[in-house]
Amino acid sequence: MSTRARYDFDTVIDRRGTWCVQWDGVADRFGVDGLLPFTISDMDFETAPEVLAALRARLDHGVLGYTTWQQDDFRSAIAHWYATRYGAEADTGRLVYGPSVLSQLSQLLQMWTAEGEGVVVHTPTYDGFRKAVTGLGRELRGVPVGDSEALERELARPDAKVLVLCSPHNPTGRVWTEDELRETAALARHHGVAVISDEIHADFVHDGYRHVPWTRIGGDEAGGDGRWAVITSGSKSFNFPALTGSYGFIGDPAERTEFLRRMETAEGLASPAVLSLTAHIAAYREGAAWLDAARAYVAGNLELIAERLNGAFPELAWEPPQAGYLAWIDLRPLGVGCAGGVDDEVLQRVLIEREKVAIMPGGVYGAPGFLRLNAGCPRSKVEAGVEALVRGLGAVR
Repeated sequence: MSTRARYDFDTVIDRRGTWCVQWDGVADRFGVDGLLPFTISDMDFETAPEVLAALRARLDHGVLGYTTWQQDDFRSAIAHWYATRYGAEADTGRLVYGPSVLSQLSQLLQMWTAEGEGVVVHTPTYDGFRKAVTGLGRELRGVPVGDSEALERELARPDAKVLVLCSPHNPTGRVWTEDELRETAALARHHGVAVISDEIHADFVHDGYRHVPWTRIGGDEAGGDGRWAVITSGSKSFNFPALTGSYGFIGDPAERTEFLRRMETAEGLASPAVLSLTAHIAAYREGAAWLDAARAYVAGNLELIAERLNGAFPELAWEPPQAGYLAWIDLRPLGVGCAGGVDDEVLQRVLIEREKVAIMPGGVYGAPGFLRLNAGCPRSKVEAGVEALVRGLGAVR
């Protein structure tokens, strides 16, 4: 039996009525209930059966008291994952823990920047970054993905203090090459800018591409003790974000100590969610086959989207992303989001009111004329979504 045949990604699981943000919360963002959603980046698949078995066994124990993440089972599972997945050494002496990737980002920004100082991000930009940066009173400064000259200009500004790197990039799905990462590290070091690398999408890199952890890049700079951090979680790849929990690495020992002090005292987060630890350990020790099968299935979904979109509108020439299950679709060749063309809001009204689908508009990420469609779902749902999109685009052209 093939690895993929061992797992079922085709069965539709009804998530309505489960307090699900994507399904039950669709009206909060789109103003209408009952839409078929392709929105927030979680998947409609059950997590790996190996993870579910571990969670059931932990619940059967019956005692859910205070717990600690600083134990060998958790550390060794992460080290095992980095070694087997990336061929990289994970220095667990640099390990930290937090309730979410964004909470870790917020804490690091408070450590490494002051109000009014600059935080550099790539554009289009994940909206969670924008909210974290501007919510703390820092200045968000965007540079287009792949524009190294613009990146250097922003990093050279005297009040630029942090580069938030999304690796792989959300929403575009771009996988940074090792040369690009080393060039970025050199620029940041030259200008005295700290790097925070959000690698929550790293496990979903598609065939033909390779994720290079910043732990490798940062570890080669200044003896590895420079001002850098990695923030990540297994929750995106294995689809258990509701359990909360994330982890990361901080290069400088003193900075790591300060981060832990803030989390454990100022934030009162000394005890993590035990089920998150359980899920991470099971996923990293036993979940690789499930993840590979899920990744292959999603790749098929993305190919389906490409075939249908390009068949209907050859001028799009859309290609699947290098990583992730989020289809970032440039509709500007059809005049969407362009001067004298179709306004994004007009297309959204057609998709919502006539086609009854919810697809994230590019304006959320600072990119009018784009859509972000979540393909982490059964193929029947993807088929319904892309057909609705094709009809909607045909109606507004």
